[in-house]
Amino acid sequence: MATSQLAAQLEQPLRYPDTNSEPFMTKRARWLVVLGFLLPGTAQITAGKKKLGRFGLAASIFMWSLLALAALGFFLSRSFLINLLTNTWVLLVIQILLIGYAVLWLVLGLDTLRMVRVRKVKSAWRLPVVLLSLVLTVVPALGAGWAANTINAGRGLINDLFQNHQAAVEPVDGRYNILLLGTDAGADREGIRPDSISLVSVDAETGQALIIGLPRNLEHAPFPESSPMHTLHPDGFGIGTYCYTGECYLNHIYTEVQEFTPELYPKATKRSSTPGIEGTKDAVEGATGLHVQFYVLINMDSFERLIDALGGVDINVKEPLPIGGDAYGNGVEGYVEAGQRRLSGFEAIWYARSRYGSDRGDYDRMERQRELQAAIVAQMTPENVLLRFQEIAASGSYIADTDIPKSMLGTFSELVMKTKEYPVQRLELVPPAVDTADPDYATVQQLVRDAVATASAPEETE
Repeated sequence: MATSQLAAQLEQPLRYPDTNSEPFMTKRARWLVVLGFLLPGTAQITAGKKKLGRFGLAASIFMWSLLALAALGFFLSRSFLINLLTNTWVLLVIQILLIGYAVLWLVLGLDTLRMVRVRKVKSAWRLPVVLLSLVLTVVPALGAGWAANTINAGRGLINDLFQNHQAAVEPVDGRYNILLLGTDAGADREGIRPDSISLVSVDAETGQALIIGLPRNLEHAPFPESSPMHTLHPDGFGIGTYCYTGECYLNHIYTEVQEFTPELYPKATKRSSTPGIEGTKDAVEGATGLHVQFYVLINMDSFERLIDALGGVDINVKEPLPIGGDAYGNGVEGYVEAGQRRLSGFEAIWYARSRYGSDRGDYDRMERQRELQAAIVAQMTPENVLLRFQEIAASGSYIADTDIPKSMLGTFSELVMKTKEYPVQRLELVPPAVDTADPDYATVQQLVRDAVATASAPEETE
């Protein structure tokens, strides 16, 4: 008899419970909490609060639909999805939706806890029901709040870094070519002087990448006939003409143009660039024979913030490198010790900028700078970036400037994912292959063509 009565009690509707039956109220409490978590709003509808429940259910279905559309877009049109999600207005709408849904989730969760009538639940289940309800209410709401805050950091980074609003551009000869300038503008340096100069050339179809390293002391760089600098230096930078900086090196072109002839590039600012950068782009284009479309200017001194935000970088330090000091070993403050190391931001910067302690001097320094850049890319795994995104975003505006337009973010993000599938090809235009004091640019351009062919998709044959 007792068993049949209990079964009848458990079959009663959740909306009109027998509050005197602890077994039924316990089962009801568990069902309401689980329903409220799996599909917010259903607990309220089941218990009779239809207006609030329907609103919560509709909001939940809407949010799940957005996630489903995003997942569909990821597989069908990833570039379009990334371009959409890097639009700051779209991100603002998503941020508002997340905050609103987090508040709604809290309201529904706390209302569900009120509806379970904890005092009518078996004493042994009261604390577990309360704890489960609070965890399933607070944790998702905090997650939505964290996501909204992360999106806000992303909006700030995009606004600060990508200020070029021009339309997307097509690749040239099937490749995107991006000038990567590393500056060493520390507290003891005057002005900006690109000490690390690389041209990153990426196959627009496969993502295969080639990094061309140009030494900072490369002389007599030629300018394309379309360049304003060609008029002043028709035979190459400094050949038969005067260099205001006193030295006609490749990395002095920035200062040469920026400080003495900025009028040559009157539209540079509108393109989110500077005259000095545009002059350097022209020189690299003339030297390599590749059309330079964009630039990324990296402040190596500020890389310390990014590296620390990433939790350090893993590098095999081949030899002890002095921190500070001069060519005679005076003023050395310590060493970046040799071995397989996870370097802090401070150590990594000195690994890249140390001028002394290596047999090949600047050429070894160039190689270490590119090793550091590769190590940073390797450390920027999706899980690490997601975990530390706010710290990374906060450091971004101090580290880099670029003229890559926002409209290209989707295309380049997709290319980056493809690039990781191939080994990055490297070409260093240094001795003995290239005499930096008297380079044969016909030979240089042939070396570049050969390297590009190696890092290109094979031609289809019938």
